[in-house]
Amino acid sequence: MYSAGDVRVEEREDPKIIEPTDAIVKLTATCICGSDLWPYRGIEPADHQVMGHEYVGVVEEVGADVKNVSPGDFVVGSFVISDNTCEICRAGFQSKCVHAEFVAQTIGTQAEKARIPHADGTLVATPGQPDAELVPALLAASDVLGTGWYAAVAAEAGPGKTVAVVGDGAVGLMAVLAARRLGAERVIAMSRHPERQRLARYYGATDIVEERGEAGVARIKELTDGLGAHSVVEAVGTQESFMQAVGATRGGGHLGYVGVNHDVTIPGIQLFFAGIHTLGGPAPVRRFLPELIQLIWDRAIDPGKVFDLTLPLEEAPEGYRAMDERRATKVLLTL
Repeated sequence: MYSAGDVRVEEREDPKIIEPTDAIVKLTATCICGSDLWPYRGIEPADHQVMGHEYVGVVEEVGADVKNVSPGDFVVGSFVISDNTCEICRAGFQSKCVHAEFVAQTIGTQAEKARIPHADGTLVATPGQPDAELVPALLAASDVLGTGWYAAVAAEAGPGKTVAVVGDGAVGLMAVLAARRLGAERVIAMSRHPERQRLARYYGATDIVEERGEAGVARIKELTDGLGAHSVVEAVGTQESFMQAVGATRGGGHLGYVGVNHDVTIPGIQLFFAGIHTLGGPAPVRRFLPELIQLIWDRAIDPGKVFDLTLPLEEAPEGYRAMDERRATKVLLTL
C-alpha cells in the first residue's frame, strides 16, 4: 500500500531463510482483512507498507532448528508470530508472546511466498493435503475465525447464555458461529446488511437487531427482560460500537472485544458502574488453531462461506475497493 487508497501489486525478491527457526511458505490463498481498511481509508499511516496477514500454503523450506513442520506440509499460520513456548504463550496468550511480531507489519502475506519466523510456534500443519473446497475455511482460521472464536471465549459464551454480537463483518459472523458452537442458547446478531443477516442466520443467529447506539442497547435489553446479554462481542472498533457493547452487557456479564479500535475513549465512570468483565485485544489465534483445523477437516464447521468475492492476487486493488464500499464482506485472493 503506497498510501491511502493506493494499492499496487509489484514484483519483489523471493523470501529466504534468515534465522534457523524460519520457514518459507508457498502460499495457496490469502485474503483482505477488515483491519486492512484502516490504512486504506487513511486512518492508519501507510507508506509503501507490505500488506496481508492471513495465509495458508505449503512449506517449501525450513531452517535448521524447525522440527514441527516439514517441506510439503500444508499449513495454517496465525497472524501474530509466536514461539508458543514462553510463559505467556503457555498461558494461552500467544499474541503477547515475548517474540510477538505482527505479520502485517513486517512480512506481508498478500503475496506468493512468505518467510514465517518461529515457524514451530506459528504454523500448524493440517492432517493431510486439503481438498480445494477446504482451503477457504482453513484460510478463515488464520485470523477471522480464530479472532471470532477468541471473542466468544473471552465473553464466556456457553450453554444457557444469551450472546450479542456487535458487528456484522467477517469477525462478527465468525463470533456468531463460535457462540453457537460453544453452546449458547441465543445469539443476537446486530446487523443492517441483508446479505450479512442471512449469513449470520446460517451460522446460528437466533435474532437480528438492526438498531445501533442507544437504540441498539434498548433493543437488546428488550429481548433480555431488561437485563442485557450475558455475553457480548465487540467486533468493530468504533466509539459507538464499543459503548453499545458495554451498554448491552448485563451486570456481571462478560464483554469480549476484538475490533481494532481507533480513538475510542471509554468513560471510566460508565465502565465502573457497568459492573462487567472485559477481555480482548489481538486474538491468540495460535491457541485455537489445532482445534479449529480439526473441526474444519471433519466438516463440522464451514467458516469459508464468509468469503463472498474471490479474485486473483493481481486484482487485489479491486478487492480493497469492494470491501471499502461494502460490496464484499471478505475477499479471498488466489495465487
